[in-house]
Formats: sequence, structure tokens, C-alpha cells
Amino acid sequence: MADKNGPDGTGRTSGKGTPGFHDDDLERRRRELGAVLATRRPDRSQGKEAEGAGRASGYGQAFKLSSEFIAGIVVGVVIGWTIDRLVGTSPWGLIVFLLLGFVAGILNVLRSVGAVAELDQRGGKPPEPKE
Repeated sequence: MADKNGPDGTGRTSGKGTPGFHDDDLERRRRELGAVLATRRPDRSQGKEAEGAGRASGYGQAFKLSSEFIAGIVVGVVIGWTIDRLVGTSPWGLIVFLLLGFVAGILNVLRSVGAVAELDQRGGKPPEPKE
């Protein structure tokens, strides 16, 4: 009975007996793939300054989005706590306005990212896309 692990016992075969599987074909395909990737890759010759500016811009955007999200939650908690103190409905006002603040925070983040179109104030239609 033949050993299924290959001739050297490692589980690998030499590839020479496999039809349609040659080193020349693999090398040609690798070069073609490298050429395609090179055309699709962004230009990396701008240097470290552009990379640092992009990173700082990314940190600024992340800080802006997280602060908008947290602000929505904090405002909801403050309003809910205040209503609970004035009306005496503890903890229901806090719970309801915490959830509303959470939803408002998510909506603010989505608006900042551009995933939610803001309605035009004149007719209630989304604004025309800018080209």
C-alpha cells in the first residue's frame, strides 16, 4: 500500500507529477499579480510627513466622533436625572433619556460620517449631491 504522506513523509509532493502545476506558470502569475497590485496601490512616495498628517487627521476625526457620541449620552443622562428629581419618577426618566441620548449620539456620529443625509430645510428633501 502506498504512503499518502508523500515520498519524504512530510505530506508534500514535488509538484512535477501534478498536471497544470508548473513553477514557470506560478512565476508568471505572480509577476502579473504584482503588476496589477502596483497599479492599484496608492503612491507611497509622499514620505513620512503625509503619513504623519494623515494619522493626526485620523486621531482628530476619531476624537470628534467619540466626543459627539459621549455628549449625546451625557445630555440624555442629565435631562433624565433632572426630570427624575423634579417629578419623582426615579429611575424611569433616567432610563428613558439615557436610551434617547444613546440614539442621539449614534445619529450624530452617522451624520458626521455622512452615512445619514440631513434634510434640506426648505422642502424636506435631501440636499443635492456635490460634484
